[in-house]
Amino acid sequence: MTDELTLTRPDDMHLHLRDGAMMQTVLPHSTRDFGRAIIMPNLVPPVTTVDAALAYRDRILAAIPTQDRFEPLMTLYLTDMTQPDEVARGFKAGVIKAVKLYPAGATTNSDKGVSDITKVMPVLEKMAEIGAPLLVHGEVTNREVDIFDRETVFIDRVLAPLRELLPGLRIVMEHVTTKDGVDFVIAGERNLAATLTVHHLVLNRNALLAGGIRPHYYCLPVLKRETHRLALRAAATSGDPRFFLGTDSAPHSRSSKECACGCAGMFTAINAMPVLASVFETDGKLDLLEGFTSQYGARFYGLTPNAEKIRLIKRDTPIEFETDIGVGEDYVTVFDPGFPLYWQVDPRSQVQGDKQ
Repeated sequence: MTDELTLTRPDDMHLHLRDGAMMQTVLPHSTRDFGRAIIMPNLVPPVTTVDAALAYRDRILAAIPTQDRFEPLMTLYLTDMTQPDEVARGFKAGVIKAVKLYPAGATTNSDKGVSDITKVMPVLEKMAEIGAPLLVHGEVTNREVDIFDRETVFIDRVLAPLRELLPGLRIVMEHVTTKDGVDFVIAGERNLAATLTVHHLVLNRNALLAGGIRPHYYCLPVLKRETHRLALRAAATSGDPRFFLGTDSAPHSRSSKECACGCAGMFTAINAMPVLASVFETDGKLDLLEGFTSQYGARFYGLTPNAEKIRLIKRDTPIEFETDIGVGEDYVTVFDPGFPLYWQVDPRSQVQGDKQ
């Protein structure tokens, strides 16, 4: 039985760090385990220009604990007013790794997102020309569409037609949550990949709704039925390089979650790797964990895998994680996967960044 695992230091290809005090609090939980992360741009105001991305990157770099080596990979927030030349300038300079498409109103701080895909076609054409990836929050926001069907309808109405129009555009379907999304990626011949979150691999919609509403399991895209969870899990553990880790760790204060209209998001950065080790071990696929967390995402973005290693150690007794982390006078609730965790990232490899 495996009780120790050495992996290339992983990358998180979809991470929310927020800003200010919240960023200062949650950032060390990512820099401890991960070497790099694709940073989401949905701040208030959003990161819509190269200069804003540079300023945000500087704030992140200044907040990284001195013992950690971590590279924030910046993105731009796509709006109806985004200019192709601004995207090209940031991408060619190496400041911007991708552009994020939020349909207006789809999720947290997305009100300034894209109202109609036709309005941003000049930007998308330029991105296809220069090889800049488009990161897609794949949900329609039409009121007549059931919230559990929004991803599937987005694929049919927006993504499939876009792929026909611009087959050269490199696209990541972020936080895929349905079998339909998995099947769409598998059917794509090129230029298409997907990130998978920790929470969508281990939870279905019963966790959110059965026996009472649990606001700390509310996220967008919302948790789906069990058949979809199983499809996501099969994709994650398949060894298919088109599927890689993007935690979508999205911290909110406890007061903004536990209220009449709670925010969407789960804070998973603190225990993402222990949960994933448990998932891959349970499915008999521990040998494929490194590809999912440390290799496939880097390959898609044209990056060299991290030189450092981390060690995961399996304990005889469950690991105790904090349930809440203080932020000012409030708290952020830590993700609870609903089962005991025995795998732990060895603190010695976290601090030293072993090269072995």
